[in-house]
Parts: sequence; C-alpha cells; structure tokens
Amino acid sequence: MLAGATLRERIFSCLGALIGIGLTGLLCGLILGNGPHVPLLVAPMGASAVLLFAVPSSPLAQPWSIIGGNTLSAFCGFMVASLVHDPVAAAGIAVAVAIAVMSVTRCLHPPGGAAALTAVFGGPVVASWGVLFPLVPVALNSCILVGLGLLFHRLSRRSYPHVAPSRPGNTHGTADTPPPLRVGVRNEDIDAALTKLDETFDIGRDDIERLLREVERQVLAREHGELTCADIMSRDVITIPFHATRDDAVSLLIRHNVRILPVTDEGGRVVGTVGLRELIRPGDGLGDALSAPATASPASRAIDLLPVLTDGRTHAVIITAMDRRVLGLISQTDLLGAMGRLSLTARGPAGELAAAA
Repeated sequence: MLAGATLRERIFSCLGALIGIGLTGLLCGLILGNGPHVPLLVAPMGASAVLLFAVPSSPLAQPWSIIGGNTLSAFCGFMVASLVHDPVAAAGIAVAVAIAVMSVTRCLHPPGGAAALTAVFGGPVVASWGVLFPLVPVALNSCILVGLGLLFHRLSRRSYPHVAPSRPGNTHGTADTPPPLRVGVRNEDIDAALTKLDETFDIGRDDIERLLREVERQVLAREHGELTCADIMSRDVITIPFHATRDDAVSLLIRHNVRILPVTDEGGRVVGTVGLRELIRPGDGLGDALSAPATASPASRAIDLLPVLTDGRTHAVIITAMDRRVLGLISQTDLLGAMGRLSLTARGPAGELAAAA
C-alpha cells in the first residue's frame, strides 16, 4: 500500500499517465514521422510514467533519474550486446552494468533496466538506429515525458521536481542549532537507524527527517489536542491604529513590555504587526514598518502554533475572527506556560508519569 496515496492522488496519477504517454507518442510521431522502423515509444516509458505521475516525490522519479537513467542504461545495453553475443549472458551483464552506471551518476531509475534489456534483445527499431538508439527514441521519449510531467505537475499544483524543504536556520546569526531541532530526532539518529536496518528505502534522507518530525508533532497534538487557542489566549490585547505614529508605537511597546503590537484599521481588523525591530528601519509612518501577521482562529488547536512560535522570527500569533477582527493574542510565553502546566498535570509527585486509571 503506497503511503499517503489518497483517491485524489490516484486519479491525478492515472490522468497524468494518460496525458503524458499519449502526448509523448504523438509528439515523437510528429518529429520523426511514421513507419515500421520509426519509434514512437519504447516500453520502459510506461514504467517511467508510473514513477513520474504516481510517486513524483521519489528520488527515482526526478528529471535526471528518468532522462539519465533511461539513456545511460540504453547505452550500456547496446555496448554489452555488441561485445557479448550470447543473449542470456548479455542481458544479465547489461542490467548489472546499467545499475552500476546509474548508481555512480546518481540517476538510479528502475525502468533503466528495461531500457538496457531492450537494447540487448534488439528489434527493427534498434537495428535501424544502431548506436543512436539510446538517443532516438530513448532520450527523446524521456525528455518529452519529463517536460510533460513538469507541466502537468505545475498545473495540478504538485511539487515537481521534488525538493525537500530546507531545515530551519538560526535566525540570530549564531552557531547554535535552531530551537525546533535541539530535541527529538537528530541526523545521527536517522543515520544510526538506517545502518541498523541495513536496507535501502525509496525516500530521501531529508524527507525521512521531515516525516519523523511531523509524526512527533502529530503525537503531541493527539495528546494535547483538546487545548484550543481560545483557552490560553490573552484577551486584553494592546493594539495600535494604522494612522498612529512610530513614536506612539515605541511608547506602547516599552510601557507594556511587549514584543509586538497588532496594527488595526478603523474596523479593528488586523493589517499587520510592528515591533522595535521593524521600527528602527528608516520610514515615515507605521505602514513602512509593518510585518505580515501570523494569525489563527479561536477554535484552532493551541499545539499547532508550536512550529510557528519556535521559528526564531515569530513572537506572537494574533487570534482573529472570520472578518480578521482581533480577539486575542498568544505569545511564546502563553504557549510555554500552557504546555508546562499540561506536562506537570501528567506527572505524579515523584516526577514520574502518572499511571493511567
């Protein structure tokens, strides 16, 4: 069972393969013409389409994997077939060499094995194109299929080529590890686990780390998901109108000892936030110093604010109504106090977790 494969994803995969393979054959026909020795499609493209449209985040389905893996494997198959005349021996050697070449060039692609076999066993297309067979039709098919895949995924708002989000950096310019990465899963833990299991997985190392950290957050949300933003938010929020001066904002920040102020329009709707960091920048009014506000609804789970409030930049989340009127505010201190209280109530007098009833 493919993890994360929803009905919508399955439908998009089928639609993508239909469009991708159909248009690849059509475009190759327009480019090369028609005839018994003119290749429209080679069989490995079907397997490439499965990876490209069904699992576009796989390292085996990225553009270089598809184009390089198929093309280099076809070259390997053709060269082995020209040196080894026994078809059974040539088939085994060709696939083995193709795997080695794809591994070294970092373009491992399972259909590449089929491309190598196709070149070994030949046929009218291989015979007619000879040494050019890896380029026409294999490379041509692969390039067109990848181009169509890029367009399809862009139109369907899928991320392709897949790039794992970068790890959060330290926003303060110091050598310390960012707060979200100081506890929980670490790089060395992932390396140790992969070494212990001694298996190869079809997922990038960065994606493994991202998946495990999201699992941690989901476990935390399940254990404390009943706590909402309305339960812990500060309700007497210090705000400042958009037409106020910078001096007014500085005075409020210092007088109330707060890090940020929600800036509101005449209807009390939040239009941004401002803090001392923004106010030291050159400018005339508050409009030049506004930052985009982080917002949430009162019914949102408080634990979902944890990634936002630990990103090193956001000091508070503004709790708003549907029309963006300010209802409350949750600061880092508010969330830390609530989580600390929940942690204490879950422990017995000796500091151990209280036994379940």
